[in-house]
Amino acid sequence: MQKKLFLGHKVRRLREQRHHSQAALAKVLEISPSYLNQIESNQRPLTLPILLRLASIFEIDLPAFAEEDEARLVADLREACASAPLGENGLSLVDLKNVVAASPEFARRILVLHQAYQRLHEQVQSLADTLANRDHIDALAGPQFPYEEVRDYFHYCNNYVGPLDEAAERLVEQQGLHVGDMQADLIRHLKARHDVSVQVVPNEDDEAVMRRFETSSRTLFLSALLDGPSRIFQLGYQIALLDHEETISRLVSGANFASEDAKSICRVGLANYFAGALLMPYRAFAAQARAVRHDIEVLQSRFGVSFEQVCHRLSTLQRPGQRGVPFYFVRVDRAGNITKRHSATRFQFARFGGTCPLWNVHEAFAQPGKILVQLARMPDNVAYICVARTATKRGGAFLRRNREFAVGLGCEAAYAAELVYAAGLDINSEEAAVPIGVNCRICERADCQQRAFPPIGRRITVDEAQRSFVPYLFT
Repeated sequence: MQKKLFLGHKVRRLREQRHHSQAALAKVLEISPSYLNQIESNQRPLTLPILLRLASIFEIDLPAFAEEDEARLVADLREACASAPLGENGLSLVDLKNVVAASPEFARRILVLHQAYQRLHEQVQSLADTLANRDHIDALAGPQFPYEEVRDYFHYCNNYVGPLDEAAERLVEQQGLHVGDMQADLIRHLKARHDVSVQVVPNEDDEAVMRRFETSSRTLFLSALLDGPSRIFQLGYQIALLDHEETISRLVSGANFASEDAKSICRVGLANYFAGALLMPYRAFAAQARAVRHDIEVLQSRFGVSFEQVCHRLSTLQRPGQRGVPFYFVRVDRAGNITKRHSATRFQFARFGGTCPLWNVHEAFAQPGKILVQLARMPDNVAYICVARTATKRGGAFLRRNREFAVGLGCEAAYAAELVYAAGLDINSEEAAVPIGVNCRICERADCQQRAFPPIGRRITVDEAQRSFVPYLFT
């Protein structure tokens, strides 16, 4: 029996990204507006003829269109169900797949509810700590769940925002901007189009500000502490807010965020996205990336950007009809907190809990500045080429501590021929790949000596007369 495809949310998102009304798209698809409305609300499935016409109109990759969201939702639900109060008895992978297939929107609502539970739980813990350790109670900010909401927005957009990406590329082409050295060009653009002047100023106080726009004087102040790539990036950010305010507002409005904080964070994220796309215009960057087999350092020098900026941009090359190699991108701190994450691959990140200690992104801190390469294999037997390196953001003064992160980039080993970092790796060797997982609570490996917690749904056995090198033994 052929599986029915209920992909209404994807159809609606594609339509809105291309600024089509339901009536206009229905006419092109040769169906009635009411039929399209039923498809978008998941009351009727997508038929093969309609799916093929959609692929022709939007130049979409059919396998990715049909499967990516489902796999991601299943992974996210599985991780949520691995924590209390959902994880007492566990749910099978088959159950989770059935839930997502039947109603992806319901699955998303479950994730929202779980995030709300997590937030309330941490607020209670924060309140207890406050009462125990302080003489006064500060406002409880709670965890950064608006940030998680925005990360999910980019995650389910496949980290590609067409209207802004295309607008950035048009600006480069129409204005003849010098790729790799845009600072003077962008300063001239701000002055000519918006009468905005740019001043680079020293930071003489303790609270260093990297960028400040003063509307009254039409002046953009940039910190002298910023290096070249960061300074140009901030110019691009300001251009995004001034040139494309309407587009950004429309995208934020269509995302249906639950809070004003999330809306504001998304506006910043979209402006940052435009800036990255401006410094590394899609077609030129994608062509260069393939030509040098995705050598990050070569791309750094050719486009005048940082290591982290290149990695982030590589993870966004998912334009329909012109897709690049699907990469995951992640940035973590020394404590293992994920501060940026995206995966255009089947590789999934932990949303609720720690990450796998065997993953080379953690090892990067022990060898600052060195590019580390790892062949890793996930529990689903998919192998990945994982690249990791530290990134340091300077404080600018002796008493201002530097901020240190580890940046990770990777793709499936099937793309080894297109990756310079695959040189010397035995891609076909089962033994050569390091067995890693998402995190301990949802990792199925029973023989991992680094395991910190038993996996969900497995009963542990305790033998008082014997001790194993593996921390947990299971029935």
